[in-house]
Amino acid sequence: MSARRTGVQVPGMRARRLLGVFRFLIAAIEVVALVGNFEYVLGFRLFATANFFSYFTVQSAFLAVVVLLVAGAFALFADHDPPWLGTVRTIVTVYVIVSGIVFGLIVSQASTFSYRIEVPWSDTLLHFVVPALVVVAWTVDSVLAVNPPVPWSTLGWVLAYPVAWLAFTLVRGADLGWYPYFFLDEAQVGGWVGVLVGCLVCLVIFLALTAVFVAVNRWLWRRARARRAAPPGAPRRRAARAGSPAPRP
Repeated sequence: MSARRTGVQVPGMRARRLLGVFRFLIAAIEVVALVGNFEYVLGFRLFATANFFSYFTVQSAFLAVVVLLVAGAFALFADHDPPWLGTVRTIVTVYVIVSGIVFGLIVSQASTFSYRIEVPWSDTLLHFVVPALVVVAWTVDSVLAVNPPVPWSTLGWVLAYPVAWLAFTLVRGADLGWYPYFFLDEAQVGGWVGVLVGCLVCLVIFLALTAVFVAVNRWLWRRARARRAAPPGAPRRRAARAGSPAPRP
């Protein structure tokens, strides 16, 4: 039976409702960023719509919008998220963060490969602002400990989409002669060995970030539940056992 039906307010539920609004706000910002970025690339003479939608950043941004809207609805109208949503939210959070990391690396290394990359406001939103906001929402959600903890099995799912995307992108790139990221183009990274190294580095980043997120979520969840379950006199009894006199009432 839900807390709404029983009239019992679950700890942190008001904050959870605010978190739901925050999730909707991030989704709205992501949509603005996507629209702005699409309008920006329309100004390029060789622009192709299919190429725009082939970027991992763009695809992960669409995933983030859908997941944020679903998660926002759960936060507003349910006492907790279903367990599967915690897994999906963590995975999508990792995706948008990796997109930002890769974009930052590309911008910093572009001149080495004779690239000139501009960073319009839409790219700033997509690659830096939204990932930061998503991490904030994810962290607050973990601190509230209203939702089930994220399972370690999340590590087994996070690579499914990136591996499929890499396979499709490499096949499509070989056919069209165009790649969304220069480290996937063998002509620019010294052959297929360079491409393989780039792909492996990306996959390791996905796994490492996911492991960190799951570990942090479970740690914050345990701490929040321990504080919530501790009796009011627990700190006083711990002080007495340590040899410190308990304060007088």
